[in-house]
Amino acid sequence: PAELPSGPEPVKFAVLGDSTAAGLGVDLPDELPGVLLARGLAAELERPVSLTTYAVVGGTSQDLAPQVQATLRIRPTIVLVLVGANDVATRLSVTASAGLLGTAVSQLTAEGVAVVAGTCPDLGSVRPIPQPLRSIARSRSLRLGRAQRRAVEAAGGEPVPLADLLSPEFLARPAEFFSSDQFHPSAAGYHAAVEILLPRMSTIM
Repeated sequence: PAELPSGPEPVKFAVLGDSTAAGLGVDLPDELPGVLLARGLAAELERPVSLTTYAVVGGTSQDLAPQVQATLRIRPTIVLVLVGANDVATRLSVTASAGLLGTAVSQLTAEGVAVVAGTCPDLGSVRPIPQPLRSIARSRSLRLGRAQRRAVEAAGGEPVPLADLLSPEFLARPAEFFSSDQFHPSAAGYHAAVEILLPRMSTIM
């Protein structure tokens, strides 16, 4: 477990990854996944939590290296990584993508940082993607999620299989769980992800 700072200093929490990590799709700052998780952690730990977000819209696993370097400069206690969907969209190979995530997690855990990584979501739940591309995207995203899980575990992080845990809800309630762009989650969709991620983050602390 990560060593919590003593005294009144806030727990430093950083969010890395792509547009889902950045919270694209919500209308209000209070609906951002990082904000929801920071507040949830603060309540669980009964201490202040400082949030810094390095995630970039459109980011892939190839963008994690500079995010990790920036993150290590603030010496965080815990990091959340959400990445993968854009890797599938840009046809980055599963092996390369998972390897880059594993490297990022290794660099963080080597410095004593607790890392939780939400693996690639099921792109088969994104209905605007036409068939047969949606079936191909689903297959590639599920393969990537499995490879990411193995890479994160090997690097000492805690993987959370978002495709397994969230796709049934997104498939059943697309109007509620997707934002107006029909690709990124809505506030309700992010809230569902937070409810899955927060317990894992609390445990790893």
